[in-house]
Amino acid sequence: MNNPSRERAERQLRYLADRPEAVLVLTETARSAGCEFLAERFERAGYSVIFPRPPHGTRERGVMIVSRLATDPLRLPMGYLPHRVAAVTVHTSTGPLEVVGLYVPSRDATEVKVTRKRTFLEDLAAALPTGKTGYRLVLGDFNILEPTHVPRYRVFQAWEYGFYTGLAAAGYRDAFRVLAPDALEYSWVGRTGDGYRYDHAHASGPLLDRLRGCSYVHEPRTMTDRLTDHSALTVQLAVTAIAHLPVTDPTLAATPAATLF
Repeated sequence: MNNPSRERAERQLRYLADRPEAVLVLTETARSAGCEFLAERFERAGYSVIFPRPPHGTRERGVMIVSRLATDPLRLPMGYLPHRVAAVTVHTSTGPLEVVGLYVPSRDATEVKVTRKRTFLEDLAAALPTGKTGYRLVLGDFNILEPTHVPRYRVFQAWEYGFYTGLAAAGYRDAFRVLAPDALEYSWVGRTGDGYRYDHAHASGPLLDRLRGCSYVHEPRTMTDRLTDHSALTVQLAVTAIAHLPVTDPTLAATPAATLF
């Protein structure tokens, strides 16, 4: 979402309201006017909204999950930067489906930023349940690359690749790579044209039999009046939700006179 202004949030809302996905994982949210506008509009339209807001007075970013399906909050034991993880359970005819949204910190070469990202990834790896049982989808902006990423960038360190390989060791699979083993797709492109596949969806082993699609949606990043700086990632699963919410059009939802955040 790139922490939108109120004006850009209105454009993002129109785009998101037209998307076919039943559950939306929105990353790089903040305690700001634009993100509060999005959360409020979806809530007033009847959507389930999970938004662990970053602390007051910080420039921290996080995650929001917006759903047309009934959800239960899912709490993971994250002690460090917990607002960068949002999770819900969707009840389906074949059992509970857990959706875990992530926004992993970016970093530069400073010790503070390196320690921050490394601590978060270590805490997250310990908090995630095993991927060897249950239906679970872990997705979002990981700010890491797969070890075999083309091109290879020397700035990334072994512990960053280790989080990706650690997911595989824990029983998860990169959903995009399951369906497109050799494809070169990039979800963020720098000013020099260098591409990075930062955004991922990893499915637990049992969920792989239900995986029907996983692809990047570049339009929000590449459209003339672009909505954000990352491409979206969409996942299709062959599961049937038990409870759909009676939602209305969030672009038409009434707005109160004032919003506090």
